[in-house]
Amino acid sequence: MKLSSERILTTHVGSLPRPDDLLVLLRKEDLGEPFDVTALYARVTTAVAEVVSAQVAAGLDIVNDGEMGKISYHLYAKHRLTGLESIDGTGVPGRPPPRDMLDFPDMAAEFLSRVGTEMMKSTVCKGPVSFANRGPLDRDIANLTAAAKVSKPVVTFLSSVSPGCLATYVPKMYYPNRDAYREALVEALRPEYEAIHKAGIVLQLDCPDLAGARYTDYQAMTEAEFLADAEKSIEALNAATRNIPAEAMRMHICWLNYAGPHTHDLPVRKLFDVLAKARPAGLLFEGANPRHEHEWEDWKAAKLPDNKVLIPGVLDSTSNFVEHPLLIAQRLGRYADIVGRERVIVGTDCGFGTYAGRKGVYPTVVQAKFRAMAEGAKIASDRLWQRKGAA
Repeated sequence: MKLSSERILTTHVGSLPRPDDLLVLLRKEDLGEPFDVTALYARVTTAVAEVVSAQVAAGLDIVNDGEMGKISYHLYAKHRLTGLESIDGTGVPGRPPPRDMLDFPDMAAEFLSRVGTEMMKSTVCKGPVSFANRGPLDRDIANLTAAAKVSKPVVTFLSSVSPGCLATYVPKMYYPNRDAYREALVEALRPEYEAIHKAGIVLQLDCPDLAGARYTDYQAMTEAEFLADAEKSIEALNAATRNIPAEAMRMHICWLNYAGPHTHDLPVRKLFDVLAKARPAGLLFEGANPRHEHEWEDWKAAKLPDNKVLIPGVLDSTSNFVEHPLLIAQRLGRYADIVGRERVIVGTDCGFGTYAGRKGVYPTVVQAKFRAMAEGAKIASDRLWQRKGAA
């Protein structure tokens, strides 16, 4: 994972808004409707080139493909693994609504009518999982590599679903228990992880289950039970990435990407012991939204290994407010004071296109946020390195 001894580098979590014409093709693919495969592949290639160029133009250093070829951050796996199938919803194990919604019934009805995977087919595990189709992965790597040769970012990364995340959000209907399912996913996902690393691209593991699942799928667990299960997910992640150097990886945690009350979010301090055991060096986490910005004080008290790099979110991924560059610089300064200026990279709270087609933040606003982030990182860098003319 690229670090700088001269300035704070900029990145984001992963997903970005897809173009409308690409979205039409992605939806047809997901729903199993007839579509022009050649047209889809060609449009993904051009979309990746466009989104990489836009990221670099906005001032981002560490960029990705915007997940242009994926319908979502986790359901893409059904196109690569055996055992995962789309179904019409009949007989799908029910998922509880977020715990915070129970306290706000006037909001819950409307929220629950549109949240979830309403634009996608339900996916479940109905058979043994294994890595079977490398085609989509090879296209992801080729598209990002080609786009990077033209736009020349500092570093590239690709996102992959973690074993714990997939075991949480794609219900098991084949394996006898969660442990067996998660263990099988270790072997099934390892080829994707290792291929990304072999291509010279930073591997990002998406782990929203480590925080967000506490008040959704596992709200019936005690806190101790949840943390014990989270530790098992970290063990699975570590096993799946055992052949990849820690510094070539980063992982993302979040409390789910929606504009809700979040009054039952698990405090990040409860996760420090678990996160310290994870192999990836980079830690991407929420640091901008009103429920988690204050937790920089908790990070100050955390006892993390010296190789960990903090990548705090300085942009709220659910709000169309464009953060002021000076505020971004202030947020960065807090974390630089904790671990040192060379162990901080600036990031976002979550993705801006978690589910393809859902516009929580409008594409033009996303670009404005990125420009503000780059400006804020420059201000922070000037201050931290005490350069002449610093703002």
